[in-house]
This record gives sequence, structure tokens and C-alpha cells, in this order.
Amino acid sequence: MLLEICASSYQSARNAQRAGAHRIELCTELGLGGITPSYGLLRRVMAEISIPVHVLIRPRSGDFTYSDAELAVMKTDINICKELGVTGIVTGVLRSDLTIDVEKTKELLEAARPLTFTFHRAFDWTPDPLVAMENLMKIGVDQILSSGQATTAPLGIELLKKLKDQANHQLEILPGGGINATNIALFKSMGFTAVHTSASRIFTINSIGAIPMNTPKMLGEGVQVESDIQKIQELVRIIKN
Repeated sequence: MLLEICASSYQSARNAQRAGAHRIELCTELGLGGITPSYGLLRRVMAEISIPVHVLIRPRSGDFTYSDAELAVMKTDINICKELGVTGIVTGVLRSDLTIDVEKTKELLEAARPLTFTFHRAFDWTPDPLVAMENLMKIGVDQILSSGQATTAPLGIELLKKLKDQANHQLEILPGGGINATNIALFKSMGFTAVHTSASRIFTINSIGAIPMNTPKMLGEGVQVESDIQKIQELVRIIKN
């Protein structure tokens, strides 16, 4: 069984390789569900890590419904990843009703080819996962990363098994979320060929100042932040006067 480690930094990628992981999914900001890593991080990892690297393409936190402009950004990021020699792309798009946006996902898939294409955990928001999987199989998605629409993959094991059986080797179901040393054997015993986990440790750093740099109200699930035209115009007006 293949072990994929979700690495959100250069050090995490290095640790994953050193510990014997078989593949990396590279991203940043795990606390937000992951977003696209920077060009600098991508380049460093691809220069120094020899195991296969899949890259998360997610331009922002919040939902998974993207505008045409955001889709263009995602395609540019995919092209950069291809130029740097990554093995796979992890991404996907939902409609506002949380069903799979087949058309936009297919655009990303075609941009990614011939790389492996994984539809990420946005899948766990879909109202009918079996229909969603059928739609993804039709356009040629290689893998689906899922917790089985539960808070952790062990809790979603029954749906994951159902998805795997229905897929019948047409695509790979990649369980992810809450997988650790106490439960990974369960997935192996049920015939899954790969699992995904961050295998993270959380530790406190001391070299921080007294002023907080994060903004909790911007970190909630489903929260999206963008510049406000009217606020900017008012600031410009005040400056000019």
C-alpha cells in the first residue's frame, strides 16, 4: 500500500522522504484545508526531493466554486508544475449547489495531462458521492481523495469501501483524514491501495511577538475574503482631499 504524505513546507517534504513515504502531496496552510504552494517552495522541493510529488492547486481558502479568472490562475499554476516536473495535480471545482462542476474540472484535467489527476476533498461536500464519482470517472480522473464524507476517514470507511467497490479499478479511491498508526492497517485490510495523511506534529515556537498576526474571523470554514471597492474608493478620496 502506498503512503502519501501531505507536506505543507519544505521541511515536511524532506521529513516525509527521509521517513520512507512513497509520495508527497505538496501544499501550504493545512489549517485552511491547503492552498497552492509558492513557486519558490515548488522549485526547492522538486530540486531536492526524489520521491513523486503531487501538487495541490487551490488558489484560495473558502469554497471550491471558482470564477473564470480564478480558473485561469489555476491553469497557470498547473503549467508551472508541469515545467518543474511534478508527477500529479490535485484539484477540482464544485458548482454553487456543491455538485461537481464537470466542465471546469475537465478543463483543469486537460491542462494537467499527462500528469496524474486527483480530485481533492471538495468531493466530500458533494450531495451524492456515487453520482459525483461516476461523473469524475467519465472525464478520466485518476484518483479521488476523500474521508468518506465524514470528519475522518475511519468514520467514513463504509462509504469509502462502497466507492472503491463501485469504481472497480476505473479510478483509485485515496482515503485521507485522520489516518494514523492506530487505524492505517484497517485500510490495508480492506484492500485500499493507497492512503493520504499529514502525519503532523504540532509544537509551540517561542520567537513570536506579542501582537497577533492572524485574524480568526477570516479563518472560518467557508469564509472568503476580498478587497472591497467602496472601502478602497473612500480611502483614496480621503487621501486626495
